[in-house]
Amino acid sequence: MPSRSTRVPRDAVHHPLFARFYARFSVSADEKGGIGPLRTELLSGLSGRVIEIGAGNGLNFAHYPRTVSEVVAIEPERHLRRLAVDAALRADVPVDVVPGAAEALPVKSEAFDAAVVSLVLCSVRDVPRALAELHRVLRPGGELRFFEHGVAPGRGMARTQRALDRTVWPLLFGGCHTGRDPLAAIEAAGFERIAHRDFLVPEKGPRLPTSFCVLGAARRR
Repeated sequence: MPSRSTRVPRDAVHHPLFARFYARFSVSADEKGGIGPLRTELLSGLSGRVIEIGAGNGLNFAHYPRTVSEVVAIEPERHLRRLAVDAALRADVPVDVVPGAAEALPVKSEAFDAAVVSLVLCSVRDVPRALAELHRVLRPGGELRFFEHGVAPGRGMARTQRALDRTVWPLLFGGCHTGRDPLAAIEAAGFERIAHRDFLVPEKGPRLPTSFCVLGAARRR
């Protein structure tokens, strides 16, 4: 368990307007934007105890394979957490939705076989600390599965991302930053990358600051 000095308030994240927007937009993105199959790919082959960080409104829950014995889903935002509880009741695997923040996980060390981050590293306040917590709670050899958006490969879009991240984007979109580098952060936290693939969302059409995505797995050494 984290020490008393590292505990966070029950609702350390409070973005009520964005939470309601995200709850509607994410469902549409799953159904019409091709995100649903990516969630299945992200979670395929998992087993045992899993911790999911930033579970949002629980859209991943329906995609967990039955080989998973339990999911502990951490969600700091109150409105999204209520929706996640409803989604947990419909899941095929046991899901326990609890409050908490990625930087101070309310669970024991080396307690999980796998961890999942899905479109969340863009918005955590302290990425190195959050990944250090994931490293702590995974057993040796445990997997970190990730599906994130991040920095664009082209200079022009990367400059745009940096400008947005310094100004309006985090304010409008619940603390999201478009130009972070999730792969570099995961490796810097001591994880060994297993595999990953880069892709665009949406696959066709205009490129958005959040279009540059990566999906893959890494292992705790």
